[in-house]
Formats: sequence, structure tokens, C-alpha cells
Amino acid sequence: MYWWTPVSSLISPTAHLSPSRRAWLRFKRNRLGYWSLVLFCIMLFVSLFAEVVSNDRPLVVRFNGQFYFPMAATYPEKTFGGDFETPTDFLDPFIREQLSKGDNWAVYAPNPYGPKTLNYFAKEPNPSRPTRDNLLGTDDRGRDLLAQLIYGFRLSVLFALALTAIGVLIGVVSGAIQGFFAGKIDLAFQRFIEIWDSMPELYLLIIFSAIFAPSVALLLVLLSLFGWMGLSQYVRAEFLRNRQMEYVKAARALGVGNGRIMWRHILPNSMTPVITFLPFRMSGAILALTSLDFLGLGVPPGTPSLGELLSQGKNNIDAWWISLSTFAVLVITLLLLTFMGDALRDALDPRKADR
Repeated sequence: MYWWTPVSSLISPTAHLSPSRRAWLRFKRNRLGYWSLVLFCIMLFVSLFAEVVSNDRPLVVRFNGQFYFPMAATYPEKTFGGDFETPTDFLDPFIREQLSKGDNWAVYAPNPYGPKTLNYFAKEPNPSRPTRDNLLGTDDRGRDLLAQLIYGFRLSVLFALALTAIGVLIGVVSGAIQGFFAGKIDLAFQRFIEIWDSMPELYLLIIFSAIFAPSVALLLVLLSLFGWMGLSQYVRAEFLRNRQMEYVKAARALGVGNGRIMWRHILPNSMTPVITFLPFRMSGAILALTSLDFLGLGVPPGTPSLGELLSQGKNNIDAWWISLSTFAVLVITLLLLTFMGDALRDALDPRKADR
């Protein structure tokens, strides 16, 4: 009797799939990385609609038979039965009572506080501990801590995405030029990077913060000037290796231009380190923004940020809820990005491809 194995059983069930599809399936098999991605996307989605989740203005109001939308427009207090022309404070117990009389009603956000809302009606001095009104307590200025964390998380993640995108763009372009042309161009770029990398980044941030008004745009520009060099070295190494491959020599023999060879042939085969390091670069960007905010060199004062909350926690040791909740959000965010980065690295590792 002859024992034989069908040829079809020796072929991987994912062999007919594209490389990107197979990488995605390997990523999904890493349960920790996959569910970290899902949880991170949920957190980001909620923060993107922070005005709907946490706001001191109602989403919609029906008063005396008319509908109002306080999130889109500002109404004076007289509109809802008050005595003044000033903007309506919807946390005022009198306004709340007016909006609940008869057929009047209002739909409030799940957390009825904005990032700059001061709770003048708190029953405890600020910073107040977690209560039914303020689920995570308030900071030393009376602002709701949950609203601060939601808006601060959104600012940190969007800043990290923007900084990562700019760093990837500059790093890929500079690394591709160095690795493809090599020779004197590569040598000149390397000397420039060595000089630029030796610049004292923190001192420059302190100097520019003293000269210009602090803003997110200024901080993004300053950090982008230095955040591309590490990635540039990886892309340069990939281009130096791939430029000697047979398919590149064949393209040159066919008369294909340098630009087309770089962006259509070499770059797709050199993106593995770029994609793998994206979550880790985002982690570094979030830590950079948090550290600068903690030192007072980051976003303008009053802007909700995780670094400012950590600074408040340091200045108010007895208010343990400030440090604990901020530290928990920061640690969870960084852990999720780290797990995603590990899973992405394994998914793109050719040595772990399906056999």
C-alpha cells in the first residue's frame, strides 16, 4: 500500500490571498493586538464626538413650543425665562427648572460638562472628589475631570497622528533619496543629519516658547523638525538594499525613470519598517506632548491636556483622583499602541508567514 498526500493539502489555505490580506489575517490571529486596535478605535471614535458626549449645552431644547439647538448657537438667558441678556448657563438650577416645566424639555449630553465648564454649584471645595454630578471629580479650578480627559485624549491622539504623518512623509522622502542615489548625495545628507541631530531640541522649544505665543501648531512644527531622522535611517537602509535587486536592474534596462523606480518598485518593498514603527511613533508623540504640557511648554493655558492634569496632580497630592485617572488614561493608551505595534510587527515579519 502506498501512502500519499494530496498536493492541495500541502498548499497554504491563504496562498491565493494578496500579501496585505495575509498580513491582516496574521494580525487578527494576535488576539491581544487585534482587540487593542478595536478598543483604541472605540476610544478615538468617542473622543472625536466629544461635543456630543460631554458638553455643558443641551443637544436640543424644546421651550414654549419652539426648538433650540444650543450646541450650534448661543442663546441669551431671556430666551428661556431668565432676566439677563448674557449667554445661558444651562447648569443653573433655575434654567433647569424652566426647561422641565410643562411641555418643555431638553436633551443633555451624557456628561453635562464641557472642558472649560466651571461647576459653580459643586457641594465641595475644589478640587472635589468624585461625586454623582462629577463622576471623576473636579480639578483645582472646578472643571469636570471626565470632560478634561475626553478632550485631552482627543488632543493627544490627533496631535500624535499629525506629528507621525509629517515625520513619516519627511523621513520616507529623505531616506529614499539617500538610499537610492547613494554616493555624494547620501554622504551630504548623513553629515546634515548628524549636525541637525546634535541641536538641543529642548532648549529650542524653551526659546521659541518665550518668543512666540504657545500653540498646538507651533509645537507641531517644532517637533516635526526633529521627528523624522530616525525613520529616515530605516528607509535609507531598505533602499540601499533593494536598489541592487534584479527587478530594479531590469527596470533600469527597460529605460524606466528614477522617480518611477523609486515610488512604484522600491518603495512598496521598503514600507515594512515604516508601517511597523507607526504605533511606537504615536506613543512617542503622545509622551512628548504630555511631557511638554507637564513642564508648561506645550499647548496654551486652559487647553485640556493630559500633561496639565498630571501637573495639577503633582501640585495637589491630596486630590488623588486627578493623578490616578490621568495616569490610567495615559497608561492604557500607551499599552494599546504597544500591543498594536507588536502585533503589526509579527504580521509583517516574513519569517512568520504561513507555510
